[in-house]
Amino acid sequence: MTTIFAVSSGRPPAAIAVVRISGPEAFAAAVALAGPLPAARHASLRALRDASGMMLDRALVIVFPGPNTATGEDLVELHCHGGRAVIAAVERTLAAMTGLRLAEPGEFTRRALGNGRIDLTQAEGLADLLEAETEAQRVAAITATEGRVSQAVRGWMDAVAMLSARIEAMLDFADEDDVTSDAAAFDAVLADLAALAAEIEMVVASPPVERLKDGLRVVIGGPPNSGKSTLLNLMGERDAAIVSPISGTTRDRIDVPVLRNGVAYVLTDTAGLIDTLDPIEAIGVARAETAMETADLLLWLADTAPPREDAIWVHARADLPGRDGGVPPGRVIAFSQSDQASLDRLWAVVHDRAAALLPRNDDLALKADQRLRCERAAATLRAAGTDPLIVAEHLREARTGLAAVLGLDATGEMLDALFGRFCIGK
Repeated sequence: MTTIFAVSSGRPPAAIAVVRISGPEAFAAAVALAGPLPAARHASLRALRDASGMMLDRALVIVFPGPNTATGEDLVELHCHGGRAVIAAVERTLAAMTGLRLAEPGEFTRRALGNGRIDLTQAEGLADLLEAETEAQRVAAITATEGRVSQAVRGWMDAVAMLSARIEAMLDFADEDDVTSDAAAFDAVLADLAALAAEIEMVVASPPVERLKDGLRVVIGGPPNSGKSTLLNLMGERDAAIVSPISGTTRDRIDVPVLRNGVAYVLTDTAGLIDTLDPIEAIGVARAETAMETADLLLWLADTAPPREDAIWVHARADLPGRDGGVPPGRVIAFSQSDQASLDRLWAVVHDRAAALLPRNDDLALKADQRLRCERAAATLRAAGTDPLIVAEHLREARTGLAAVLGLDATGEMLDALFGRFCIGK
């Protein structure tokens, strides 16, 4: 296998840059650069020189013999000064060595996956960690990289394997004419199978981790001139939508990403809901209705009852004459653009509702593909029936489906898409 190298600490310039070398020629390459190597896992200062003996830099050199390394291969780290010219010289010298090449995006992690150092859920968690922009995203990604998803799935696989063994024992030792002669033992298997399916379903039903990355979609709906665009601008803290007393100013959806208290949101302003013969305006109204139906949270600014029972019914323009009598019955909160405290109270309500829609720190949050495969495995267990032969086959299918969560059936195309998210050298 080719030996690869790359900067693994972010691109220069920087005070320090870590150049990582992994593969069968890693130690030989390090000797060619730095001379005799230090003891394994001990940092030692060395002069790095090219093939002609020219000094490149003084760097800390650390060697890690495989297979107990990040990649499962022999690994060397060069902690160099992080100037562009220094790193370019080191990389140029390494590239000139036989059997070495620059790593492709995510290739170090891909080798770790291929060598069994991590599984697919941990690799996906690492990609999420590198892209994390909020505290909630970081916590969810750390959960995956630390193997909590893997541990749960492997536990389910072990439970399925034990159930399979019990069924196979019944089939092997049963009476020739009645494989369910030990009814109590068979009933116990079916009960444990149902309990396992329920456990998987409970995890599948937890809030999806995608909401942390994509942001909770908060849609602002209501009739024309109800204050939707004003509210969007105030919550988004910028003039994203045109505010005008003229009806129908907003004719399409306007999305504004917002990060607040460590949670990502996407605020959506919509066209005012109105019966219209204008074909363009009608399209805007249809899009508004779709947005409200699919929203994670709906802020409803009309005086009529909201279209969803879970909507946050806002008494908007509460400072205007005739509307300044407090919160009318049925509405959640009064809001006025001239009252900062009312905006803070509205955000507090939004945060409170969001907490129920987002994974908690102690939740086992699954990604969409993981959730789908676990859901299918649970459905397979549920459909096992009461025939021992069919139960045994369903158990086999469920275990195969759970194994897919760990990447045992991952295609090259799937892996290319995943590791394309990594920076070179990560």
